[in-house]
Amino acid sequence: MPKANVYNMAGEVIGEVELSEAIFGIEPNESAVHTVVRNHLANLRQGTQSALTKAEVSGGGIKPWRQKGSGRARQGSTRNPHWTHGGVAFAPKPRDYGFAVNKKVRRLAIRSALSDKANDQSVIVVDGLKMDEIKTKTFKTFLDKVGADSKAMVVTNEVDRNVVLSARNIPGVVTAPANILNAYDILNADKLVVDKAALQTIEEVYA
Repeated sequence: MPKANVYNMAGEVIGEVELSEAIFGIEPNESAVHTVVRNHLANLRQGTQSALTKAEVSGGGIKPWRQKGSGRARQGSTRNPHWTHGGVAFAPKPRDYGFAVNKKVRRLAIRSALSDKANDQSVIVVDGLKMDEIKTKTFKTFLDKVGADSKAMVVTNEVDRNVVLSARNIPGVVTAPANILNAYDILNADKLVVDKAALQTIEEVYA
C-alpha cells in the first residue's frame, strides 16, 4: 500500500499515512489520461478566430471585365480568394473545440494521475493545511520547507479563501478543493500538497 509523509504547517515531518490502494495504487491508464488531458486543453481554447469568405467581403458585385475579347482570364468578381482584398478560401469561423468525455474515464484519469504521483513519492500530506491570514510570503516559506518549491498543486478539503489568496501569486502553484480535481493540473504539478482531511474526500469522490 502506498504511503506518504505527514507534515505540519511548520514543515516538520510528524508521521506517515497510508494512501488508498484504489486511488493512489492503481496501474496508470495512459489512454484515459491522454483523452482527458486533450479534452481539458481543448476546452481552454476560445475558438474565436474568424475571417471573411468571398461572400462576406464587401464589393465585388460587378464583373471586372467582359467574359471574352479582352485577352485576360475570365473573372466574375474582384473578391475571389486569389485577388488582393478578396475573401479567404475555407475561412476559419468561431467554433467550440470541446468534446464529451465519459465520467468513468475522467475518474480513471484522475486516479491514474494520483497513482503516478504516489509512485514518484510526490504526494505531501499536511495535517491541518490552513492559513490564519492571507500571507503569500508565509505560504511560500511553508511550501519550501515541505519540498514543494517548484510547481505544486495544493488540495484542500473545502475552498479555503486564505489559502487560495496566499497561493495565487506564487508562480507555478495552483489550488483546488478535493471534490473538483482534474488530471491535467495533477500531472502538470511536480508535487501534490494535500490536506489530510482532503484524503477522505478524495477517496469518497473518486473511488
